[in-house]
Amino acid sequence: MAEGPKFVRVDVAERVATITLSRPDALNALDRPMKTELLAALRQVDRDPEVRAVILTGDGRAFCAGQDLNEPFGGDFPTLEDEVRDRYNPIILALRRLSKPVIGAINGVAAGAGCSLALACDLRIAAEGASFVLAFGRIGLVPDSGTSWFLPRLVGSARAAELALAGDSLTAADAERLGIVSRVVPGDALMTEAGALAARLAAGSPRAMALAKRALAYAESATLEEALNNEAFLQGIAGRSADHAEGLAAFRAKRPPRFTGE
Repeated sequence: MAEGPKFVRVDVAERVATITLSRPDALNALDRPMKTELLAALRQVDRDPEVRAVILTGDGRAFCAGQDLNEPFGGDFPTLEDEVRDRYNPIILALRRLSKPVIGAINGVAAGAGCSLALACDLRIAAEGASFVLAFGRIGLVPDSGTSWFLPRLVGSARAAELALAGDSLTAADAERLGIVSRVVPGDALMTEAGALAARLAAGSPRAMALAKRALAYAESATLEEALNNEAFLQGIAGRSADHAEGLAAFRAKRPPRFTGE
């Protein structure tokens, strides 16, 4: 009998899937089995029609410490380039392409590729004791797993350069000030706050949510005219949906809508 996941848990309740990185003794550092499990978990929740919102968090005192530095590279093992291309990049793309909104509940340190995972989420809430560390330069490496793309879009090019080159640690308060996280909450309230936000998102139209994510992703590299045309195209899809009809009916009847994603 095949063994189930060991390092990544998926719990689904009330239309919200919580994905928990669970190697707490290693600060949830990413080794190859864990990367494989995380990619599988992301694909699982994306396929599940019962899931309408996702929370990504870590077990114990860290969100994710990044690459497990005890893992070997080269020789009989993949090179670092292969590892980034074949394991990290698919995870980041799966996160960004999820049709459901993803909330990063940053419970502790998010370092290296763990910081990249946090940045790849659609929304981020941090515990007061959380921190963000672009630790790549400290071991003679460059930012990867999307950091060079996400960070300038979140904080601007000058600040991104300073963070990437100096590798300074950001407190949760720093991250909120720079716009990396939307709010900072006490540690014992993190999952309650993340769950409440996820519940709000899960109550929305799955079709509209997925289309809104497509619009935002497209606009990242589009001109204003291209973004306007794309919005019109996506609005046409949304306007023909059963969710739109239900939203109008609920508005007119002054009742909460019952969206189905159709």
